[in-house]
Amino acid sequence: MSNKVVVVTGASSGFGKLTVLELARRGHTVVATMRDADGRNSAICDELLDTAKADGNPLHVLEMDVADDASVQSAINAVIAQHGRIDVLVNNAGLMPIGVTEAYTVADVERLFAVNVFGAVRTDRAVLPYMRAAGSGLLVQVTSLMGRFTVPFFGVYAASKFALEALAETYRYELRSFGIDSVIVEPGPFPSNLISSSPQPSDAKVLEAYGDVAAVPGQIREHSDQQFDPANPPRPQLVADAIATLVDATDRRPLRTVVMPDGMDFGVEQINAAVAPIQNGVLTAMGMEAMI
Repeated sequence: MSNKVVVVTGASSGFGKLTVLELARRGHTVVATMRDADGRNSAICDELLDTAKADGNPLHVLEMDVADDASVQSAINAVIAQHGRIDVLVNNAGLMPIGVTEAYTVADVERLFAVNVFGAVRTDRAVLPYMRAAGSGLLVQVTSLMGRFTVPFFGVYAASKFALEALAETYRYELRSFGIDSVIVEPGPFPSNLISSSPQPSDAKVLEAYGDVAAVPGQIREHSDQQFDPANPPRPQLVADAIATLVDATDRRPLRTVVMPDGMDFGVEQINAAVAPIQNGVLTAMGMEAMI
């Protein structure tokens, strides 16, 4: 396994935090990025650096707001200036709105897409010129099971993840001739702070019109942790391990990797298996089989 320079977005908590520590443990040079690194997340930065230092692992922390062009470009420029290359980008930053879909205004949805979709586009576009010049690289997009199906009250979130899935898959085909791989990690339900920090819809009139139905998203947020066995809760570390395995791989990686808590199966593996030959057939019919 060779040392790789890896940039991870949304590293202040959840999958991102676990991923940077796991990659550092495996000997990679990891750049953990997040908003407010010198402000509200400064204690988390210190914790990450102290943990990595205690283990003797290389880890760096940089300010990056994926919703801001200048912030993204500044961070990527700093990585290149210090390390000379970026081998892997892990797009993990994201928000999870839970609410009545109609009640999310256009502005609400734009704020979500600024992070979940446009944030990934910004970081991908910032690193790809360096990867193309090097003739190698890896893009890892962290989506969700709800990038493949949707359920009530998660419509806006699922829309952002469907969009990210489409972008990631298209990158895979278009970038293959440059030696760059694009893969998708689809986590299932794991304990996290995403639900508790869910952005709420702004249109109060629409919420009022929905009556009792409008109370359901709040009940989902309130009881989200009750789906887990308190004696044996799912381990988010499984997601970090899956990402690290993809980073370490030397052969062509699978396009999609589903990561589920033990004992849960929402059928996404079956969806992926069913769709893949249809997608490949479309590309073959169009004379693009070399991109598969």
